[in-house]
Amino acid sequence: MFNRVIDFFDNLYSPVALAEDRQPPMGLKAFVSYFIGQFKAAFAIRIGLVAIGSIADALMPVFVGMVVGMLATTNPGEIFNQHTQTLLWMVFVVVLVRPLAFLLDTLIRNHGIVPNLVDLIRWQSHWHVIRQSWTYFQNDFAGRIANKVIQVGEAIEIGVNLTIDAAWYALVFVVVAVVVLAQLDLLLLVPIGVWLLFYAVLFTITMPLIARYSEDLSESKSVMTGRIVDSYTNIQTIKTFATGEHEDRYVADSVLDHAKSFRKLMRVFTYMWSTLFLLNAGLVVSVTWLALSGWNNGTLNAAAVATAIPFALQIMNMSGWILEIGSNIFRQVGTTRDSMDTIAQPLTMLDVPDAKPIEVKFGQLEYDNVSFNYWRGKEGSVIDGFNLSVNPGEKIGLVGRSGSGKSTLVNLALRMFDVQDGAIRIDGLDVRSVTQESLRGAIGLVSQDTSLLHRSVRENLKYGRQSASDEEMMLAAKQANVHEVIMGLVDPQGRKGYDAHVGERGIKLSGGQRQRVAIARVLLKNAPILVLDEATSALDSEVEAAIQEQLTKLMQGKTVIAIAHRLSTIAAMDRLVVLEKGRIVEEGTHAQLLANGGHYAMLWERQSGGFLDLEAAQ
Repeated sequence: MFNRVIDFFDNLYSPVALAEDRQPPMGLKAFVSYFIGQFKAAFAIRIGLVAIGSIADALMPVFVGMVVGMLATTNPGEIFNQHTQTLLWMVFVVVLVRPLAFLLDTLIRNHGIVPNLVDLIRWQSHWHVIRQSWTYFQNDFAGRIANKVIQVGEAIEIGVNLTIDAAWYALVFVVVAVVVLAQLDLLLLVPIGVWLLFYAVLFTITMPLIARYSEDLSESKSVMTGRIVDSYTNIQTIKTFATGEHEDRYVADSVLDHAKSFRKLMRVFTYMWSTLFLLNAGLVVSVTWLALSGWNNGTLNAAAVATAIPFALQIMNMSGWILEIGSNIFRQVGTTRDSMDTIAQPLTMLDVPDAKPIEVKFGQLEYDNVSFNYWRGKEGSVIDGFNLSVNPGEKIGLVGRSGSGKSTLVNLALRMFDVQDGAIRIDGLDVRSVTQESLRGAIGLVSQDTSLLHRSVRENLKYGRQSASDEEMMLAAKQANVHEVIMGLVDPQGRKGYDAHVGERGIKLSGGQRQRVAIARVLLKNAPILVLDEATSALDSEVEAAIQEQLTKLMQGKTVIAIAHRLSTIAAMDRLVVLEKGRIVEEGTHAQLLANGGHYAMLWERQSGGFLDLEAAQ
């Protein structure tokens, strides 16, 4: 029965829901409100329940005073006869009201809010971040971004719930205490008022410092995490270059920065607690002294004394708890503010409001006076006034030294970046006028830097076409000459063949094997436009020859742009385009360019073993 109740609260909210406005706002208050506003009903109920529980707790010293008064004024044997109704009312508050309020609050907090809110914040933050431009990820550590997405969920949840648990609870409790003590003797409010004044000053001074140092601590933690993850991601480079000591220093520097930030934060805590100990000692002594003086002078009875002193003790105990929770809240504020600056960045690569999915019928690709530079304002462009028209079904080979703009042209067609001047059109449609997903779905890419997901081979192969059957998947693998390799795979969990996981970025496969899986993936995707960016660079000549026929079949009926330093792999293309500093310097067939004796012919003559000797060619 109780499990059904818990299930009800567990399912109050979905952790993978999306807000109507998908852009988290900047500004701490707006950023936090964006997420907790999706749980406003649950938080409103919590506020009411915590207030009830706080009032019930504040009544405990009153009950103690009432019992002491009964004992002082009632003869033995008559207490239950004379005070039955009062005692039953106390039992009702202690046994029913208080436990029920806190039980319902626990169910809403622990089951309705905490797991759902934490993961919803992470999910919505990730949903937004994953749609950031490629540049966004190029300019940061993946581990740093991931750390901010993961930590912000807990930071907001803890900060908001602790505010209700502590600040709101304490406010209600103090109000009840002030009302009760004022009725006993207004003089008792003097030490409490002085204590509250100094407590507020302490709170006002320390909490902003805690928030600021926590933000610094969060940033240093993210940097440390980023460097550690960067080391793990590039472990092969670290091992092969034998740079263990250098890498140790690189990570150790971030650890030292983190420790320095941590120490500054802990110093604030030490001063804060030292001051609070003195304030609390003064509060308890002064309230007790005044209460006993009042009893001694006849202005207070035993019941009043028994009420006042426990209130002072409860406030003293609560003050440390509130300060500890308050400091935790402001630590979460610092963490949230630090994460917000990364997560809530506006998306820069957006579909236009009326963007429609592109349906490529012909596959014509046109670069119309395109200019682009990675750094705006810097003199010189990577691509400058570039014009190229690729006819439907035409196979184009791009040739040029590194940095001539070949891969940039591909990335612009995929709209990884937006052109700064000119336009790129597919079948007459500007790529900026169609949806990005449909655009990239219409282009099959095999790049030089092949990266596989740390999932099964099956998931990697079907990534471009989820609806493909296993038979179609295996046929593509056979065409890419990688089926036998896949059938021999076994991962540490015992999964075999197409179910085996390939490791982060496909690390469990060799470079050539990863490249063949990538080729099979594009074969299976079967997009109308095909981009081969050094697609066979990681393959040895024997394997390349084995799959060259399949690549030729893959290119049939498709518009193809191929980039290769090994000119023999693109010599049979319909047209070769030679680039230099973002401009076309030659174009024609392989035979025409050799006959011209120009730039291409010089590159061809300088090749050694089929690769370009670019420096010698210059």
